[in-house]
Amino acid sequence: MNWRHILTVFLKELKDSLRDRRTLISMIVIPTLVMPGLMFGAGAIMAKVMKKARSEATSLVILGGADSPGVVAALRAEPQFRVVESRTDFRELISNKQIRLAVEIPAGFEAALQAGEPQTVTLYHYESEMKSGLGVSAVEGFFRNLREKTVTERLAGRGLPASLVKPFEVRRENVAPPEKVGGNIIGGVIPYLIIIMCFTGAMYPAIDLTAGEKERGTMETLLCSPVRRVNIVLGKFFMVMTASVTTMVLSLVSMGLSVVVGGSMLGASAAKSAQAAAGGKAAGVIPFIDPAGILGVFAMVLPVAVLFAAVLLAVALFAKSYKEAQSYVSPLIIVIIMPAVLGMLPGIELTAKTALVPILNLSLVCKEMLSGVWHWQYIALIFGSTTLYAGVALAFCVRMFNREDVIFRA
Repeated sequence: MNWRHILTVFLKELKDSLRDRRTLISMIVIPTLVMPGLMFGAGAIMAKVMKKARSEATSLVILGGADSPGVVAALRAEPQFRVVESRTDFRELISNKQIRLAVEIPAGFEAALQAGEPQTVTLYHYESEMKSGLGVSAVEGFFRNLREKTVTERLAGRGLPASLVKPFEVRRENVAPPEKVGGNIIGGVIPYLIIIMCFTGAMYPAIDLTAGEKERGTMETLLCSPVRRVNIVLGKFFMVMTASVTTMVLSLVSMGLSVVVGGSMLGASAAKSAQAAAGGKAAGVIPFIDPAGILGVFAMVLPVAVLFAAVLLAVALFAKSYKEAQSYVSPLIIVIIMPAVLGMLPGIELTAKTALVPILNLSLVCKEMLSGVWHWQYIALIFGSTTLYAGVALAFCVRMFNREDVIFRA
């Protein structure tokens, strides 16, 4: 290897890439502008939809209740409910999203309450539909209050205190440090974004430096220069890896600034929800991430960027044109996304076996490091195995560049 020749090829490819509009869009424009725009846009739309759904009165059909006028009147009097008279099958109305749910009040409901007999109120709803779910929660709250009121009246009638059925309180208190809380909230999302950005950042430069040069007819000129093939390959490889890491860094920086500026969007909402569910007070607007974990993530990404750059160069080299290379490379996104998504699922833990699975190991270890947990034996195993995979991919890429039937494929 001749590092002077490698640097010359690298600078030449860097200059050409900076002149290419598609490479600039994928490496700079998308991570710095498009991704934060999508994040803000999706967050704004989601907040607007949720606000509208919560502000609308819950439309419902009351089934039965002829002998329970008090309960029916109380339901109708609630401003958050809008009782609809059903002239067709209520199941069809719910399935077509014309109403949110139906409430079936059993016969003799009020009389049974007075007599202390157990009764069951049935709520018919649309499983997994947002508005129907909100409606069910509201109606359940209504009947929960009615149940508590009934119990309190029964105890009072017997001269017993209301605390008889609630002898103690259960209080939650968070004991995890802020960096672990923040790491658990968004620690699964950040590795996923890093992996996707690394891959997409390397994809278009890899295609342009191989199939693109074939299509433009400049590959032959480069190969005629007095430079060994391995130096040419490494020069192109360092260019693709630079694009991959740059895209990832710009994307993370822009998203971090977007979360800071947006305040309560995404990470802030998740942090507040998690802390509210835990019964504690929100410590801040933005989830706190361990700075050492961020540095650790960047260190673990480097061998993965090498792996992506080498694989994409080798795959794109088989194509005769830019369009053909895209058809070869695009399906690889699914191969990358699947293990990255698996790392976000609950129950998938970092073990010696998962530490050897490419992409999945990075997703799991980054989530742990962002939470302030450092499994050094797994970190060493992941870094070493990923470096080995990257080295094999780079050796395969060099071998493909040395094959004339691949370079000059008709």
